[in-house]
Amino acid sequence: MTMNRREFLKTTGTGLAGLIILPETTHPSGTTATDGYGILYDANACIGCRNCENACKGRRDLPTQYEPELDANNWTVIKLYQDEENQKIYSFIKRNCMHCVDPACVSACPVGAMKKTSDGPVLYDESICIGCRYCMAACPFDVPKYEWEKVFPRVQKCDMCSDRIAEGKEPACVEACTIGALQFGKRTDLLAEAHAKIENEPTNYINKVYGENEVGGTSVLIISKVPSEKLGLPVLTSSSLPSLTWPWMKAVPGVAVVVASLMTFLYWFTGRKLKVEVTQEIKNDSH
Repeated sequence: MTMNRREFLKTTGTGLAGLIILPETTHPSGTTATDGYGILYDANACIGCRNCENACKGRRDLPTQYEPELDANNWTVIKLYQDEENQKIYSFIKRNCMHCVDPACVSACPVGAMKKTSDGPVLYDESICIGCRYCMAACPFDVPKYEWEKVFPRVQKCDMCSDRIAEGKEPACVEACTIGALQFGKRTDLLAEAHAKIENEPTNYINKVYGENEVGGTSVLIISKVPSEKLGLPVLTSSSLPSLTWPWMKAVPGVAVVVASLMTFLYWFTGRKLKVEVTQEIKNDSH
């Protein structure tokens, strides 16, 4: 291999330019919208009827028998919390995808199979998924599940009935909730409604809207009389996970270019040195 000084400088210069320019790449979530649609879940109002579970399964033509674990077949699950010391203190809790404003699953997906829409839902495109399951590892709520038993497995998670939203309808779970434990609307309106309920009934709610700030905010909001950590909801910071990792992740392509350039130079340098040594040996033999 031969490379003159000009070619070497051009190659390494390109690599250094990549290191400088590529960090400006757009954030992979593709949106910074914070006022898409969302769902407000009032755990105080929930009676555990599981109509929302059945409506979700019915939309996807799945059996509607109760399954207590949040597995690949259950996009939404109603669970029961009961205080061990005082059985009179209990609450139901609805678990499903929180549809983060700045989703870690979207940031972690190397092929763009996860996408945050401006309407609010976080969607999964199975046609381009490579099955790496990085989304599962990245999700702070442990929501995405994998169809391990399938020949051609997919990642499964709630999509907030994005098709129904596009048609001007409510998500199936919200429509099925006849007692009003679920409300659908713009996230800012739901936050205002949640805070109004807490202010009007301070003895019936803890002063917290779960999802307002957690990991940068979520499109699913929860209010209850029981602390969120007791309901099985993770305790998280207000910083979105992609905001912490993306400054480093976006530098990877530039670093890769520089490393490749340096490796190219080393290959050229060692090759040239070897060529000189071989030429010198031939000259010595000829004498």
